[in-house]
Amino acid sequence: MSKNTIGKWLKNARVGATMQSLMPSVVAVVTAIGTEGFSWWLALVAVAGVWCAHLACNLIDDYFDYKADMLKDRQEVVRKGIKAYTAKYPYLTDGSATLGSLRRAIAVFVLLAAACGLVVGWQREWAILLIALAAGLLGFFYSAPPIKFCYWGMGEVVTGLIFGPLLMAGVYWAASGVMDLKVLAVSVPIGLLVVNILYTHSMIDLEGDAASDKLTLAGVMKYSWAKLAMSWVINFAPYICVVVAVAMGWLHLAYLAVLLLLPRSIWLYWSLVQFEKGADFEKELEHPRRMLGPMPKDWAGIRKAGLDWFLIRWMTARNIVSDFCLTFIIVKVILLMVA
Repeated sequence: MSKNTIGKWLKNARVGATMQSLMPSVVAVVTAIGTEGFSWWLALVAVAGVWCAHLACNLIDDYFDYKADMLKDRQEVVRKGIKAYTAKYPYLTDGSATLGSLRRAIAVFVLLAAACGLVVGWQREWAILLIALAAGLLGFFYSAPPIKFCYWGMGEVVTGLIFGPLLMAGVYWAASGVMDLKVLAVSVPIGLLVVNILYTHSMIDLEGDAASDKLTLAGVMKYSWAKLAMSWVINFAPYICVVVAVAMGWLHLAYLAVLLLLPRSIWLYWSLVQFEKGADFEKELEHPRRMLGPMPKDWAGIRKAGLDWFLIRWMTARNIVSDFCLTFIIVKVILLMVA
């Protein structure tokens, strides 16, 4: 496989979006540092396996969305004058890839993930593969028939479970050689913030999803107040979890540093309130605030393409996850240095 081919399929698999699996994986590894059986090389193998599995799941999602002709449904919504996100599987619609090549790319990423899992299972315990298998099946049936979790209002919950407790427990076990339930004190809030990425996405793209008969968690919330109430819980419960974990002695007091991200979460929730109200949001779209974190460099191009209303909220939700994880990593490293 040439470098160009590898680069093409990494782009098609939305390699930039793998932050939501890589960052929690790194948190799990750093959390495991200091345990008696810690192994750097097995930690790296586990993280590589998670990364490949995430890329495979992104492509699998594209495959089944394409089979369902989701893009056509969304374009019909846009023609009616309703905002909908239409940047779906462009490599299939522009002819640069075929379903056959997509299937082969999925197989490669799945095999690489499986190879990493076998190495970890051989060196540690085969029971770790049960976690990997559970996460893999949930990821596959996110959009694959006959289950299709994302069509039954369960997609966000499944994703949070995969990228939170399952992923972090598996990587921690692979890196340390032991299972410690205290990792839940870290993985549950991170899993909720991953859920927030999808929930924010689905809340502002409800019409597009509904046109494809896709029932998201936001779609389950029939009323505006219910959507916003769920958003409030998902946005702020992670901080509450950390405060409780610190109060119970499961986490060091220094982890309260994640509260520095609270203003960003407040802004995101406020922006969704404005969306539900249909309030004028134009000023916020002109120049995204620095406190929201990194945004696409070509913001003028994003605005011209009409994706600014979507990306400013989606990117903010993603930035909250990455910086939440980064804060955990920095605090852990500092605690290791002063210990």
